[in-house]
Amino acid sequence: MKKRIIVALDFDKAREAKNVLIQLDPAQCRVKIGKELFTASGPKLVKDVISQGFDVFLDLKFHDIPNTVARAVKVAADLGIWMLNVHASGGLTMMEQAREALEGFGSERPLLIGVTVLTSLAKEDLQQIGINRDPEEQVSKLAFLSRDAGLDGVVCSAAETRLLRAQIPDDFCLVTPGIRRAEDAIGDQKRVVGPAEAIQNGSNYLVVGRPITRAESPNAALVEFNSAITSAS
Repeated sequence: MKKRIIVALDFDKAREAKNVLIQLDPAQCRVKIGKELFTASGPKLVKDVISQGFDVFLDLKFHDIPNTVARAVKVAADLGIWMLNVHASGGLTMMEQAREALEGFGSERPLLIGVTVLTSLAKEDLQQIGINRDPEEQVSKLAFLSRDAGLDGVVCSAAETRLLRAQIPDDFCLVTPGIRRAEDAIGDQKRVVGPAEAIQNGSNYLVVGRPITRAESPNAALVEFNSAITSAS
């Protein structure tokens, strides 16, 4: 089975994350560890989760001067993770140096993807920080910049994947958060899409948090998401 669901472990305590993990099958999904959980529990938890058989997407969204990001990326890769990311808005040089920092890992090299426009941001939010483009235009610009830097793909809303797939080859990975079923609360996401539509639009991996981790049965919710993906493939 191709594992296309990435379960977001958005917790501030390791025990909460572990309570969810024991209910999930690593053959059916991957997991994401972000800033909150990593700040609370650090590299040890990442290694513990990997030892349980899960592929880990370390979602720390590095964004700093190129040398600092390159060094951080290398240290992160040393943990044995499957994927990590940097902010594409950090620029071409920053992303190129991050990619170069991973070249020595060979077959153990994690995927490196760029963050385009956060799914919590709408057009008015971009205008407030001086970006006078629609989210779709900004996503496209940063996706092409990420590709030019040699990254493996980008994080984007599934609302933009159809546009990107028409412009970028299939081997460029599209990772999409903001995935919700009709019955799921939107929360702080502003650009959301259902799992079947996301796959049909060209997403490679879907990041799903609360609809799985806060479900009465996380495994049953995971099975439902995987079924929706299968029906759309």
